Amino acid sequence: MSDAERLAELRELFLGAPESAAARLLALVLSFGLVCIVMWLVRKRTLRAEYTPIWMGVAFGLFLVGLNLDVLRGIARILGAWTISSTVFFLGEFFLLAICLNYAVRLSQAGTQIRRLAQELALLRQRVEEISETRRADAAAEG
Repeated sequence: MSDAERLAELRELFLGAPESAAARLLALVLSFGLVCIVMWLVRKRTLRAEYTPIWMGVAFGLFLVGLNLDVLRGIARILGAWTISSTVFFLGEFFLLAICLNYAVRLSQAGTQIRRLAQELALLRQRVEEISETRRADAAAEG
């Protein structure tokens, strides 16, 4: 048996490990808990409603994995991962990268909007000062 065949057999052994009832229960409890936390945060208006679909999608994905770990095994095989845990970590890192990119875009947009608003405020202040000076000059000319 060659090294490649042994490695392929070892990989299939890792991916074919039996499901843990505790892992399934933990995934289901965490998905339910995430739904409850998201709804609570939205209700308190701490989390804006526009982010709710993202977190509900994560909870739904966690729920699917909790119901059937074969989904995660299939993803691991597609990605070429050796274990389910490495697939979970990879997907978690990818999700965090997407969240960071989303926030970077939002921060850039907010910075641009703040600069534009500051410029408009400066122009309005200048206009108010010009009007005030004109009124003072008119009042001094009349009086």
